[in-house]
Amino acid sequence: MRTRDGIILQARFASTRLPGKALERIGSRTLLEHCLARMLSAGVARVVLATTTNVEDDALTAVAKRMGVSVFRGDATDVLGRYAAAAAEFRFDRIVRATGDNPAVDISAPGRLLAALRTSAVDYVWEDGLPHGGAVEAMTAAALQHAAHAATHPEDREHVTPYIRRTTQRFRTLQVTAPAPLSRPDVRVTVDTPEDLTRMRELFARTGTENPTLRQIIEAAGQPPGPAKRGQDTLRGSEAEPVRDTISKRFDAELHCQEVA
Repeated sequence: MRTRDGIILQARFASTRLPGKALERIGSRTLLEHCLARMLSAGVARVVLATTTNVEDDALTAVAKRMGVSVFRGDATDVLGRYAAAAAEFRFDRIVRATGDNPAVDISAPGRLLAALRTSAVDYVWEDGLPHGGAVEAMTAAALQHAAHAATHPEDREHVTPYIRRTTQRFRTLQVTAPAPLSRPDVRVTVDTPEDLTRMRELFARTGTENPTLRQIIEAAGQPPGPAKRGQDTLRGSEAEPVRDTISKRFDAELHCQEVA
């Protein structure tokens, strides 16, 4: 039976720390346009925007449709439920999860993770070592639907995958290592605050292109790896420690940093 792969990108207009960030511009494109364009450029699966039924998200829906991206609209706070419903609506068997905070995701990452799902017989896969905001994650539809029915904790409903990663007796998970040239977990390329937005505008401008690769963004950051220091592109909350020694801790920190999208 032929299987269907899908990339579901979550985004919404509302934001506590940076209201309306999805429509803020980095160069000539909005943040949302950058995020969707990178998933489309991956060229490995259908891309769907999963946003909310709130009126303010009509603008995000319009952006997606203009780019030829399908849209699913669901609950504003139950993001896990929104993902599961979107996957069911489009009959996806394997899903890449992306977010509207990350305009510099490695374009090849969705393909790498989908390949790992196909060949490794696991339920969930993630990459270790990419910059904070440079990664995606992938799971089977069966794992996603099980989590949507079983998870009850608010953080599990908000952040989508913690239940899957935590329930190791039920789900088979796989960590893969990021390509060496992109292994820079000390660099921050997500947009969560006004300062992040300013920084990403600067990094994109330094590359001299509207569509920089993640490697070009890393080079633009111009920061050697090492112990975290204030004022550098580091994982938030880790200034007093080296880059975290386990992927589970780092990935949890990244997910909890993100607002509901």
